[in-house]
Amino acid sequence: MLPSNCDVLVVGAGPTGLVTAVALARRGVDVTVVDRVAKGHNTSRANGVHARTLEVLATLGAARPLVEQGVPATRVTLRDHDRTLLTMRFDDLPTPFPYVLLVPQSVTEKVLLDRLTALGGRVLRPYPVVGLVADGTGARVSFAGGETVRARYVVGADGVHSTVRRLAGIDFPGTDSAQSFVLADIRVDTALPRDELVLFLSRTGLLVWAPLPNGSIRIVAEVDDPPEHPDVAYAQSLLDARGPTARRSTVTELLWGSRFRVHHRVAESFRAGPVLLAGDAGHVHSPAGGQGMNLGLRDGVALADALADVLSGAPETVLDGYATNRRSVAREVVGFAERLTRIGTTPPALRPLRNAALRLLSSRPAARGRVVGRLAGLTDR
Repeated sequence: MLPSNCDVLVVGAGPTGLVTAVALARRGVDVTVVDRVAKGHNTSRANGVHARTLEVLATLGAARPLVEQGVPATRVTLRDHDRTLLTMRFDDLPTPFPYVLLVPQSVTEKVLLDRLTALGGRVLRPYPVVGLVADGTGARVSFAGGETVRARYVVGADGVHSTVRRLAGIDFPGTDSAQSFVLADIRVDTALPRDELVLFLSRTGLLVWAPLPNGSIRIVAEVDDPPEHPDVAYAQSLLDARGPTARRSTVTELLWGSRFRVHHRVAESFRAGPVLLAGDAGHVHSPAGGQGMNLGLRDGVALADALADVLSGAPETVLDGYATNRRSVAREVVGFAERLTRIGTTPPALRPLRNAALRLLSSRPAARGRVVGRLAGLTDR
């Protein structure tokens, strides 16, 4: 049952909303979490947690249970079929988590929900937000069933189509790319590594190979006209055209599949009075580099710290600092993801030149190390 009042109302119970609530609850803040759907999703696009994100989650007691359920990938390789163009090693990074943790978003959400529950919190469902009126002392949020909650602050963590962002009157400018992608979780008979993230950059297009802890593999590929529900034959055709050729990988089962288009947008502001944005409500971009969920998780903890400080007596300018800083980080990450997407989706005629440039990068350890550190999020400290 919804309370009539709270200090912070978090709208959205995905990774960003959950981590915000956990960080607030740890500091004794009266926080309420609502979500518009009756139950959480068990499928998702996000499947990698980077080192800096794990460092942040460790402060909440959430990193170790997540690591125990994931696949630590210490290498990311870029290949043209069987030829390796570039190997990026994460195992010498200056962090307690020198790897990319390959783990489904659903597992990340479960770990965070368990942590929230242990702190005495819970997610209230289904409560779709339909109205928001802000004033000098907070905001009143109304729901589809007629309920209302008065909150000193409202966190919009409700995704790319954020109702909170729209009701707060915050613009979400950017571009919608013509590029489309297909995603599938498959079981496969293969000689490819199951502890390594591989990006195949073939003449026919990009294919991402990401092992998951249940023994399945997630593949993501850029295609012109992806099917809404890919099947085994479709996944096999992608692997045959873009994956290894020395030994064929055979798809034996398709567990789940989807399609999506790339968008690049950043909210005009991450704050409108008592309303603050975090995660996809504030920024959305290509999945290249696996930055989206990671950025949202780091947003959530930074926002929780700022809110807890203000509720403890710090000036409101602390929240302005959050909004300015995280929007700046988001703009940089969106640009980084755009550049990675262009590399992965280079037109066929230019792909030999791209591959030669990647081989050159492979021979320059300092430059390669900067790219690895950026992917790991260690520049966001």
